[in-house]
Amino acid sequence: MELKKNPKADINKKSTLFLNIGLVVSLSLTFLAFEWKSYDEGPAMDLGQVEDNMEEIMDIPPTQQPPPPPPKVKLPEIVEIPDEEEIEEDIDIDLDLDMSEDTEIEDIIFEEDPGEEEVDQIFTIVEQQAEPKGGIQAFYDYVAGELSDKYPRQAQRMGIEGVVYVQFVIEKDGSLTDVKAVKGIGGGCDEVAEEVVKNAPAWTPGKQRGRAVRSQRVIPIRFVLN
Repeated sequence: MELKKNPKADINKKSTLFLNIGLVVSLSLTFLAFEWKSYDEGPAMDLGQVEDNMEEIMDIPPTQQPPPPPPKVKLPEIVEIPDEEEIEEDIDIDLDLDMSEDTEIEDIIFEEDPGEEEVDQIFTIVEQQAEPKGGIQAFYDYVAGELSDKYPRQAQRMGIEGVVYVQFVIEKDGSLTDVKAVKGIGGGCDEVAEEVVKNAPAWTPGKQRGRAVRSQRVIPIRFVLN
């Protein structure tokens, strides 16, 4: 005999519904368990009985201290000075001079202040320049004649040529002093140039304000090989 099953009594058709209902119920209970809050009962929880005992807020004065009072100024004492006693004694002044109408007063003679000694100054620029006697060309003719016989042999062997600048002082009498080569070329040419200038004839001295003065000159002397 074959068993027949009522389609309405099939439980498997509603298994999905029951599963969803159970899942919703489980999630609801879990959420409720996490969100549930409990409070301990105690006297501190009774906020309704807290009495307002707050005192009124008072203004607190600043902590900065006031500046000290200024020091007392001591007034100067006024001392009365008694009147000075009059001096009744007469002072005799004896000048020990016998003055009369005929007495002549000698004139006081002041010695003249001696003028300052003139400093022996050397001028580089003067109103009237010092020159060789006979002109500058005559001086160079003299130099050329001297160098023709005194050209240093060392300079000739080494082939040294060039210009030697010689500085010297023309004294008030026209003589030449303090002769030195300020820029040379070596090879014995510097010494020869100094010797030629030292032995040169006297010059006409330079003048400043119409008076002969010491002046300084620098001249070039050229050494040229034939």
